Amino acid sequence: MRSQHTCFQIAKHREQRMSFGKAGWLAALAAVAVSLTAAMPAQAQQKQTLLNVSYDPTRELYRAIDEAFIKQYKDTANVDLTIRQSHGGSGRQARSVIDGLEADVVTLALAYDIDAIADRGLIPENWQSRLPQNSSPYTSTIVFLVRKGNPKAIKDWDDLIKDGVQVITPNPKTSGGARWNYLAAWAYALEKNGGSEDKARAFVGDLLKHVPVLDTGARGATTTFVERGVGDVLLAWENEAFLAQEELGPDKFDIVVPSLSILAEPPVAIVDKIVDKKGTRAAAQAYLEFLYTPAAQEIIAKNYYRPIDKAVAAKYESKFPKVKLVTIDDKIFGGWRKAQKDHFSDGGTFDQIYLPQKK
Repeated sequence: MRSQHTCFQIAKHREQRMSFGKAGWLAALAAVAVSLTAAMPAQAQQKQTLLNVSYDPTRELYRAIDEAFIKQYKDTANVDLTIRQSHGGSGRQARSVIDGLEADVVTLALAYDIDAIADRGLIPENWQSRLPQNSSPYTSTIVFLVRKGNPKAIKDWDDLIKDGVQVITPNPKTSGGARWNYLAAWAYALEKNGGSEDKARAFVGDLLKHVPVLDTGARGATTTFVERGVGDVLLAWENEAFLAQEELGPDKFDIVVPSLSILAEPPVAIVDKIVDKKGTRAAAQAYLEFLYTPAAQEIIAKNYYRPIDKAVAAKYESKFPKVKLVTIDDKIFGGWRKAQKDHFSDGGTFDQIYLPQKK
């Protein structure tokens, strides 16, 4: 029979052996865990692609915006982002999205073109309330670009209808910029003639007689004027006029600011049906919100668009000429839906005053 002391020693030995065994097992498990952790790569960086469908003259702007945003988004969201761009006349771009071009975001020349996309159920009707300033992160206006020395002495809208003056402007059926051009001319004629629509109609009709060709978009019209040498004056987005001077030199062109122009408010929107299908909503939302940041507003100003950030606008105030501006929401136009219906729909005022000239 074993003694009590012997039994105690055996029990203690077993306890120690079990204790050492448990400790060893835990140590081994920890070592394996460390080994596995070391062997595992860091969290894989997600890759995504956005398509920004934009209007004609924004190529340079969004090239700079994309570069800045891609870097920031990689740092903050650990996403390797690619942003593809599509550019063309704003109305034509909207039609492409409606017809199936899978844009994650649209950055077009005017609200009506995004409304047209919303009317097809791709974007909510309240899209304009989802971002500040009616979803317009910058503004612009319409100016005249003339050849150096202004040989035709063009100072205001009336000078565009003088004998021998050729005017270059795109087609308002396909170009957002052309619609802004047309409405600015209409507003000038109304103001000059005491609100007479008949006289405004006659003035714009006369102006169109001086247009030798209607390009489909603003950049095409700029190419016609700047590179092909056609025309005496280009009705241009302010940023396009400045860009032409910058790229070709101030010795080639002058900018003329008319007595009255129009406040152009190019808007932006997420295309909800597409981002939800592709899983890119977070990136698309961050991209558009980035446009309102001081960093992006600086890029906007440097590319000759008018920033909406007050501090940035004050910094670049001297860069942009002061001009009297009407807006699309003024009584004379009644908003984009009414202006589109009255002037640019099939059989509207533009068709009535332009199409007979082609016969």
